[in-house]
Amino acid sequence: MAALAVVALVAAGGVVLSGEAEPTLDRVRAWGEDLFGEDPDPRTDPAEVAPPDGLVLPDVEPPAAPAVALGARPVSATAVRRAVSGLLGQPVLGRRVGVAVAGLTGATAYDGGPAGLVPASTTKLLTAFAALDTIDPRTTFATRAVLDGTDLVLVGGGDPLLERAPDPDAAPGEQQGADLTTLARRTAEALADRGVRRVRLGYDDGLFSGPAFNRSWPATYRDFQAPITALMVDDGSDPDGFGRVADPSRAAAEVYAAALRRAGVQVLGVPSPAAASAGADLVAEVESAPIGSLVEQLVRVSDNETAETVLRHVGLATGGAGSTQDGIAGVREVLEERGVPAPQRLRDGSGLSRENLVDPDTLVGLLQAVAESASDDPVRGLLPGLPVAGFSGSLAFRFDDAPPAAVGRVRAKTGTLAGVRSLSGVVVARDGTPMVFALMADRIPGDRDEEAEALLDRAAAALAACRCGRAG
Repeated sequence: MAALAVVALVAAGGVVLSGEAEPTLDRVRAWGEDLFGEDPDPRTDPAEVAPPDGLVLPDVEPPAAPAVALGARPVSATAVRRAVSGLLGQPVLGRRVGVAVAGLTGATAYDGGPAGLVPASTTKLLTAFAALDTIDPRTTFATRAVLDGTDLVLVGGGDPLLERAPDPDAAPGEQQGADLTTLARRTAEALADRGVRRVRLGYDDGLFSGPAFNRSWPATYRDFQAPITALMVDDGSDPDGFGRVADPSRAAAEVYAAALRRAGVQVLGVPSPAAASAGADLVAEVESAPIGSLVEQLVRVSDNETAETVLRHVGLATGGAGSTQDGIAGVREVLEERGVPAPQRLRDGSGLSRENLVDPDTLVGLLQAVAESASDDPVRGLLPGLPVAGFSGSLAFRFDDAPPAAVGRVRAKTGTLAGVRSLSGVVVARDGTPMVFALMADRIPGDRDEEAEALLDRAAAALAACRCGRAG
């Protein structure tokens, strides 16, 4: 595998090609070294244990330079057009293809196609950007247990990654998110200190408002997308099989009730909806990962539930309620303040809605705003979550047929719906010119989605392979 050039924005108008590879790559390299060294002790050094016999690992070359700063450079529109126009003009992409390519600053060097296209999951860039702009990246969201009179109430704090139990496969010392089993254990201990042995359980998901299931999504989405509430466990997945539960808040309360019983607390009856009073006595709580980590997660693996939950937090942070509409209003407000062209139409935070319409210039403008921001601006945290071509996140198994120059030199967010493909991110050309780009197609004919996807990958790879800098 070619050396990976992991791109990260630094000072205003500049980027860094960092030789520090992603943790997964570090592990691959460590495995290779272990094959020729002493066998590590799995009890004291489990991360250094060699892989099973027969596992073939790719060759990984060390990066050529640990850190090479690249300032903003002018981009040649002619060179960009030559690199991508032939690829983007192929019939497999359909009749609605949009493109925008620019340097880290300045006007768009090359664009074309209709003004508004269905962005699919590149919508998550808008949600992530607004979240980092409006919410301190260290902010966490607490799931709490409170005593309200004689009743115990489980209060949702909008943690999108709340789980039913700790991850048994987590490495020693690895940071984990919150879980209801831990909350139940802490609750049982605190109740015992108060002399409380049995409770009636209520649950409060009132932090968020508005429809839990987006009205612009077709009903068929209910098979894989849970309604969004402030109290969800395991993404609202159905523990009895495939799909999602119809009422995530109630399901979470039932998981918590079962965990309480295992911890020695007698829970009377079944959990019921409740609204905890302002003066309720805090018994125990567990906190989510920081919002900065949640944003990285939603961008890297294109997590729909996390994106929709974070959108509602944007609504709260910008003075509205915790609804989808308030979140969308917050996104528009942030984009306007940052000088980013507003989307033509926005219906959600994940990109599941086919009613979303976004210009390629909006995505490019957003990425330029990140590049032009101050070095301590939290929006800089958007870039680390972008998947690396051929290596990580939603791009881990793509770019197979693209020129090798693209591997590690393209970082981008993907967008995928039936008949829709999009790709937007950062690329460093062969001559060291950094660029931001958006490639979009939303009328892909027939069953040619995979062909179209590969073609967009090749277009991004062509940017990486070209000499796109403009002299002078």
